[in-house]
Amino acid sequence: RSVRNLRSRARSTMATLSSAAADDILNTGSRSNGQQHAAGDELQQMMGSAPHSFMLPAVADPAAYSKQNFGVGYGTDTEQAVQFAKGTTTLAFKFNEGIIIAVDSRSTMGPYIASQTVKKVIEINPYLLGTMAGGAADCAYWERNLGMQCRLYELRNKERISVAAASKLLANTMYQYRGYGLSMGTMVTGWDKTGPQLYYCDNDATRLHGDLFSVGSGSTYAYGVLDSNHRADLTVDEAIDLGKRAIYHATHRDAYSGGICNVYHMKETGWVKVGAWDVNDLHYLYADEKAAAAGGAGGLSADPMET
Repeated sequence: RSVRNLRSRARSTMATLSSAAADDILNTGSRSNGQQHAAGDELQQMMGSAPHSFMLPAVADPAAYSKQNFGVGYGTDTEQAVQFAKGTTTLAFKFNEGIIIAVDSRSTMGPYIASQTVKKVIEINPYLLGTMAGGAADCAYWERNLGMQCRLYELRNKERISVAAASKLLANTMYQYRGYGLSMGTMVTGWDKTGPQLYYCDNDATRLHGDLFSVGSGSTYAYGVLDSNHRADLTVDEAIDLGKRAIYHATHRDAYSGGICNVYHMKETGWVKVGAWDVNDLHYLYADEKAAAAGGAGGLSADPMET
């Protein structure tokens, strides 16, 4: 009997929702804005909060309040009661065979390591990837939102969105929320009609097109490895090894980076995940290589803790 009651109640609720939705569509344009908002609020109360909405600070100017109390730039949050503690290493670079994307997997809250298994590459669609640096929630939410916008573009235009247009959509969204305390430094990469493309986009709506980027607290160490070894004619294996080495050296020197090195390869047929390597294993692998090279040259064996 209780099961029958639940089914009956569910059918009644769905009928009410369908009726309300139909009435809302039929009455569009014939009601005042206040009446439309009231109807929308009633539907939200019946269904719960809308998945695309969130609360803003209950003050006169949310943007000014957020800018004053939730600064996210380096050195801007020293006087705040709540400080944005972040750290990561992500990188991407172009070469003749496509684009290599490599990231670590450590999530930190200041000196506390919250997780070693964060997925920092966001798979927007089979031909687009985004990376995560800054606030994990901001990156995850807005890049999922970007995936929705890209899918709507495909449905409307009957063709796949370009990487330039996708990155511009994200930059436009960030421009609307400038000063609201978001923290996001992401790379949008993919393959379209013009070939492999790589863009950097952050929470200030900065949008840059380039061949090589690294984002995060460990990016300075990654740039040292990339600038020394990157070239356009790398083979696929050499490019993958370069991405792994750059992430490893960043995690070794930067306390806020670590965990697993995840590597993706963007090709004309779409992205593929190459693999995942524990940076501790890479440390001893590279130490053994260094020792073998030193021994072959007649030098002293390398200290495993040296890099």
